[in-house]
Order: sequence, then structure tokens, then C-alpha cells
Amino acid sequence: MNLSLPTGPSKCRKLHNLANSIVIFDEAQNAPHPYLLPCVRAIAELVYNYGSTAVLCSATQPRLDKHFPPEINAREICENTAEMYAFFRRTEFVNLGELDDAALADRLNGERQALCIVNLRRQAQNLFRRLKGEGVFHLSTLMFPAHRKAVLEEIRRRLQADLHCRVISTSLIEAGVDVDFPAVYRAETGIDSLVQAAGRCNREGKRKSGPVYHFRPEAAYRDHLPAMLRRPVHVGKSIIATYDDIAAPEAIDAFFTLLHTATGEGLDANGIVNAFEEGAQNGGSFPFATIAENFHLIADATHAVFIPRDQEAKALAERLRNGERNRDLLRKMQLYTVNVYDKPYRALLGIQAIEALDEELSILVDLRRYSEETGLDDQVDDGMGVFI
Repeated sequence: MNLSLPTGPSKCRKLHNLANSIVIFDEAQNAPHPYLLPCVRAIAELVYNYGSTAVLCSATQPRLDKHFPPEINAREICENTAEMYAFFRRTEFVNLGELDDAALADRLNGERQALCIVNLRRQAQNLFRRLKGEGVFHLSTLMFPAHRKAVLEEIRRRLQADLHCRVISTSLIEAGVDVDFPAVYRAETGIDSLVQAAGRCNREGKRKSGPVYHFRPEAAYRDHLPAMLRRPVHVGKSIIATYDDIAAPEAIDAFFTLLHTATGEGLDANGIVNAFEEGAQNGGSFPFATIAENFHLIADATHAVFIPRDQEAKALAERLRNGERNRDLLRKMQLYTVNVYDKPYRALLGIQAIEALDEELSILVDLRRYSEETGLDDQVDDGMGVFI
């Protein structure tokens, strides 16, 4: 989902294109919880006042009907969901309990083809270094998009050719990435992410069933889990203890019901819905600028770091250094850009590993800090790299 508030005239002039349209929101479960209610109300606005039809799609459909205003009839459009789930079921979940990196790596080294998804960038890198033999790959957002695309193409080639292929990834692979592994390992997470990870296992139904192993990482990683992931993990444990089949529709429904109840007022952390309702009561005096300032789907500030790894990227870097800025150039440079959180970004600046061109863009000058295997090394001190 990609919702932004249209506060400027140019954005507002585009709204009419959504009127009387069918608007599809794919991966609906990815709406950040601090902005869930504003997102739902934005969808309700399109339906009620613009005559649009909103379709929310997901393998893990969140329970959102109670969050819509009573005027909106939110309903399931697929019939016989329980029968469909049983027919298309391709995986079996297996709880391995707690595994440290050594034990997990031993299991992965014994697999011919397997995908392992973890929550933290640092664990992904540590596990990658423990794997042995050919066909070992790493994926994270510390690799620029063009680099990730090339690695994914090689992964797909090896899977199709039935060659050795073990992949360590952060959660970026869980949605929108078409790969088919005979076995998947997933660090403890919310039920939604666990089921999304299962979508990379036996995806094409070539086997009767594929194992999805879920495990608890060692304490060193659990202690650095970001706050926004801790509640889904906690609620997920409750569902795992209660339901025999944690991917069944009733288990997913229970997960989201418990999660949203536990989050409470945090579903509108910045009071955006209340600000609109107060504006309506004050004769339509809406604080659009303030609301837009408080509406950030990506809460943590990141900095774009351009990676000039090949000749094309180096040519783009020179154009950027010469002060050139245009839409075509910025579109091309996105393929070579890594977004770095503020703390490691400041550390990289401090050791002069990056060159800041302006407040929004920097260039990596110490290319030794970019690996063809694991991407950008943004760790200057002993901090943990977190993937969200």
C-alpha cells in the first residue's frame, strides 16, 4: 500500500482519476500499524465520496471491517475461503524452538536448496558467512536494487536447474518475489510474515508439501528486535500455542484481531483521524499541512547513499557531483542507491566513507565498504543493523 496525503495543488488535481474506479491495494497487511486507521479512512473516503470500489488483496488478509465507518460495507468477495485454503495448501509448519547461529547454519549446510529469512541485517550477514559450498547467496536492502535483481536472477536460474542454492535474506523477499524453494526457515515473527514466508516454499506445487521451519533466534538478536516487530512476535506466539494450523483463515483472523486490540490507540499514533474529525466539526477547517507533516509511512529517517560500482553508475555519480538534477537522472540513480538509517549514516560520514552532496543525497567513496556478496557495510561501531 502506498498512500500519501495530497496537500499541494498538483497532487489534488490527480484525485479525480480515482473517482468511479476500481482501486486495488495489494499486500494489504503491510499498512504500518501507527497509520492503519488513517489508511482505512482514506480508503473509505474513496469509496463513500468518490464512488470508487476498493479491493484489498493479501494471502494474510487483515481484519479491517470493524475499522471502517458504518456507511462502508466491507466484505469478503471470495466464496468458500476455507475450501480454497485446503485445496491450495502446499506447506507444513514445523516449530524448531530456539536455534543459535551455529545450529541454524548446520541445518542450512545440510540442505541442497533452502531459503532462510531473518529479522536483522546483522544476523543475515553472520549466517551467510557460516554457510559453506557453492550456491550460497545473501539478500538485504543494504544491496542496491540493480544488485539484488542480478542476484535474484542467479537464484532463480539455479533453482530451475536443480543446483545447490541456499539463500539468507531479510524480509524483503516475503512479498512480490517469485521464487520456489523446497524448504524455508523463518525467524520468529508475526503470523502474517510467517505465512508470507511460506509463500516462497513449494510455490509451484511441484511437491505434495514443503516444510516451513520457524525458530527463535538467540538472545543477542532478540534483544535488538525493533519495537514495531515485538508485539507481532508476542501475539504470534499466542496463535502458535492455540492453533494447530497457524496459516488457516481462522488463525490469521485471530492474529489480526488480537494484534489490533493490543495496539489500541496506536493504530492512529499521531492522531490523524481525530484531527480530520475535529476539522469537520469546525466547519471544514482541516489542518492539512500539520497532518501531512505527521503522516510518514516510513517513520525512521533514512539517507540515500549512491553506490558507483560499475561504469554506468560512475558516470551517473559525476553528473550528480556536477550539480545535475532532473527526473531521468534521479530515476536511473535509484537503481544504485541504498537507504541508510541516520545513526550508521552519521558514522559513515564521520570516517569519510561517504561524500554528502546535499541534505538528501550522498555518494559512497570508500568502495571497500561495499561487498558483491552482502552489499554495504554500514557498521562502524558495535551496533546492530536492523531491517524493517
